[in-house]
Amino acid sequence: MIKAVFFDFVGTLLSTEAEAETHLNIMREVLKEAKDISPEDLLKEYEKMTRDAFSKYAGKPFRPIRDIEEEIMKELSKKYGFKYPENFWEIHLKMHQTYGKLYPEAVDVLKRLREMGYHVGLITDSDNDYLKAHLEALGILDLFDSITTSEEAGFFKPHPRVFELALKKAGVKGEEAIYVGDNPIKDCGGARQLDILSVLVDRKGEKRELWKECEFIVSDLREVIKIVEELSGQ
Repeated sequence: MIKAVFFDFVGTLLSTEAEAETHLNIMREVLKEAKDISPEDLLKEYEKMTRDAFSKYAGKPFRPIRDIEEEIMKELSKKYGFKYPENFWEIHLKMHQTYGKLYPEAVDVLKRLREMGYHVGLITDSDNDYLKAHLEALGILDLFDSITTSEEAGFFKPHPRVFELALKKAGVKGEEAIYVGDNPIKDCGGARQLDILSVLVDRKGEKRELWKECEFIVSDLREVIKIVEELSGQ
């Protein structure tokens, strides 16, 4: 019997296209007074460095994402000779609050699941201040019965501690929960350690080689409601 449905945030509820626009605008702010490098070129290098960094930290003890991203930007500023903005994290938060967008069906799905009586939770690798500011700007902070971050858990996904804490907050066992995410290894792999059923969001079918890591594959969040209904015998 499914009692709780948990969601990842970025790439699952939060649009990756909007994230790309957000990051480009961060680079534009950072390079306001610099002429020797384009925001697009800086973004490519920034995103590669952040991907590599977060891959390295996967499953490891938590380290503030703010610190990681500030270090990367400082390294890039030295490499390309532009002035590092001391308010980089404030720029980061402001751009996410301004340009962040959810997938079109996200709000309706969250509301529908709560109306159906399920505990709706969020499990995400995030600094608490970033997440709170972002959720408030999107107007969805109150749509979750529980929120669990890697900062709170002390580890990055797919470490089991993150999922254990979320289950404890919801008061459910692993087999009574579903986790919806867009990363086959960190999301599906992490959830399955606790016997949580995993749902992979693969909107464009680009992750077929890793589908085996997940119990269910969807291209739209509305399909999650159908899965929950079927599992509950509705």
